[in-house]
Amino acid sequence: MNKRLLKQIKIANETAVERIFNSEPVLYDLRRANQVIPGMQRNMILHAGPPLLWEEMTGALKGAIIGAIIFEGWAKSKEEALKIASSGLITYSSTHDHNSVAPMTGVISPSMNVFCVKNITYGNFSYCNLNEGLGHVLRFGAYDDTVIQHLKWVNEWVALVFKKAVYLSGPISLKPIMIEAMQKGDECHNRHVAGNGLFIDIIRPYLIKMDMKKTEINKVLEFIESNYYSFLNLSLAACKATADVTNDIPYCTLVWALSRNGKDTGIRVSGLNTNWYSAKSDIPDGRFFNGYSKSNANPDMGDSTITETVGIGAFAMGAAPEIVSYLGGQADDVIKHSYKMYDITYSENQNFKIPQFGLKGTPTGIDILKVVETKITPIINTGIAHKDGGVGQIGAGLVYAPIECFENALHAFEEKYGKI
Repeated sequence: MNKRLLKQIKIANETAVERIFNSEPVLYDLRRANQVIPGMQRNMILHAGPPLLWEEMTGALKGAIIGAIIFEGWAKSKEEALKIASSGLITYSSTHDHNSVAPMTGVISPSMNVFCVKNITYGNFSYCNLNEGLGHVLRFGAYDDTVIQHLKWVNEWVALVFKKAVYLSGPISLKPIMIEAMQKGDECHNRHVAGNGLFIDIIRPYLIKMDMKKTEINKVLEFIESNYYSFLNLSLAACKATADVTNDIPYCTLVWALSRNGKDTGIRVSGLNTNWYSAKSDIPDGRFFNGYSKSNANPDMGDSTITETVGIGAFAMGAAPEIVSYLGGQADDVIKHSYKMYDITYSENQNFKIPQFGLKGTPTGIDILKVVETKITPIINTGIAHKDGGVGQIGAGLVYAPIECFENALHAFEEKYGKI
């Protein structure tokens, strides 16, 4: 046992979780992706998870990229979009390499509007696209005319209303919303009933003051109120701005990014900087819509596991047992899943507390040492996309991250810092 190395790891890990606890993410603007996302190019499409080539992508991600190409006006049909997508003219890049995150396929193209979030404690920024709702939408791989028209409306009118509300209100602190939402039954990844309502309550007074037609404002408000996943993307941006400040701490064994691209699940570890350690993604178990089963499902995908990285989401399902109505299963099971995460995390979150656990802080700081030692991997709650592009969402459920990611990362850690 290398006591000197373990002491250095302890100091580094404590530094990382303190940065998580002290982070204060605020929404300050909405802009087009090519105006604010670092390194965003005019012919670039971002996707969730570790980097992929077009030939490696699964059906759902390819479907979303086809839709993004049509949305951008680079093609008018699926056939044209496929030719462009596979031609080498498009640059594909991981959202995480551009201070960004996005749910499911994670696709962000240059003209899409994004939430702009700043961590005012540390001065770093993050970005996330807007939420289209559930079901037959781009982020689940659908791309027909109705999907594209809805996506355009979201990026024009919904984004404009959000933008004007933020300009009138000034920066909106996101962490207090998430903290209160958890006390009201959310886990801030796949349940946002309370968080969405709290956010609407903040912006509602400014909607009244807007110099826009009331019919347009009301239409947007009705959409946001009916789609409580509107707050999901804000939660992701808040967590990304928080997690990023734990990167590149020498000797730190905590995960600062956990994401899936539909083919592989990958992690990044603080003491190993931006290297990805990946393994094949599993298909979630859960509740499938009528007519669909696990045989139709795309392997796990999305950046939304950034929530689990900072100790909420599936790690906090104990605070949101009602989530089983979306994911399937039993309330007792999700509570047990959540409680098990204390065995693989470094600390308890000082901000997010679970009422059902006696206000115990959520398990925070996924530690590769503990994962490899216990053979327990992070639990993830997630939507499920059809394996073929064009279909969309077919269910929701639970899945565990593959152990190989953590074993490979620990091997690299010991190569860099010495045998533990």
